[in-house]
Amino acid sequence: MSNGLKIALIVLAVILVIAIPIVGSYNSLVNLEQTVNKAESNIDTQLQRRSDLIPNLVNTVKGYASQEKDIFTDIANARSKLAGATSVTEQADADSQLSNALSRLLVVVERYPDLKSNQNFRDLSVQLEGTENRIAVARQDYNTAVTNYNAKRRRFPTTIISSLFGFQEKPLYKASAGATDVPSVDFNQQ
Repeated sequence: MSNGLKIALIVLAVILVIAIPIVGSYNSLVNLEQTVNKAESNIDTQLQRRSDLIPNLVNTVKGYASQEKDIFTDIANARSKLAGATSVTEQADADSQLSNALSRLLVVVERYPDLKSNQNFRDLSVQLEGTENRIAVARQDYNTAVTNYNAKRRRFPTTIISSLFGFQEKPLYKASAGATDVPSVDFNQQ
């Protein structure tokens, strides 16, 4: 074997030793990023499902509680904001506002025993509750996917690959400020 061939094989071996981890890291980041995208899409799907249920729920309640205009307006505004959200942060904020408005609506329903016994309202409430559970699971799945992606992206030597190929950090799905505030409902208002 000539010296030229030996050098070429050594160079090829060195290139392979360097290239294989780079390709592996890149592919791993692509897979994790796609998992994040899928999880974000699942949140969108469940939020859309809830958004589609809300008009039916609101119309059912309106028949019994027409004087509760403010809550209906708040729900409509929050749905519009959610529909127009362009980032995970905006979506989380709008989702929080919508959840708050829906909580207030369900508290108001307590004033109307006939409404609570209405089969249509009960069916819609069960569907909404199931959807809320799906949304919670989708948020958890998204945050798990983002955490895995962001951790992988920051580990050495993958951090070099992520910088070279433009893999950006993904935001966690967080409740907006004030999301833990309990909605106030005054049963003495007429």
